[in-house]
Amino acid sequence: MQAAISLLARIMIATIFLMSAVGNKIPNFNSVAATMATEGVPMPQLALVGAIVFLIAGSLSVIAGFKIRIGAALLLVFIVLATYFFHDFWTFEGQEQQLQMIQFMKNLSLMGTMVFLIANGAGELSLDARLAKSKSE
Repeated sequence: MQAAISLLARIMIATIFLMSAVGNKIPNFNSVAATMATEGVPMPQLALVGAIVFLIAGSLSVIAGFKIRIGAALLLVFIVLATYFFHDFWTFEGQEQQLQMIQFMKNLSLMGTMVFLIANGAGELSLDARLAKSKSE
């Protein structure tokens, strides 16, 4: 039961990142790159390609439980950079500052989730566990 719940959790965790890439960033590439440029992201088109690669590779890694520590690290790097550039609450005032603080804190919890995955691995229902088991046999 614990293994199945862990797999379900990995799918739920990764969904936001995978959908961000395939549901928003890829189909709206030019407008997302333009928004990134206005937020001060250097080389926004190249950064967006990198973000898409990190999001897809990291998400699939977390879902499959294959090299999950690397996949979670990719997602962690993405979240840290996205949070810095897009949820810089310290540059706002009033209601907008509060809204950005909420987004910042949400991302902080996602960062914690990635650190948790890096520290604990994928669990029993994962390719990492299957590969480790086949090596020990």
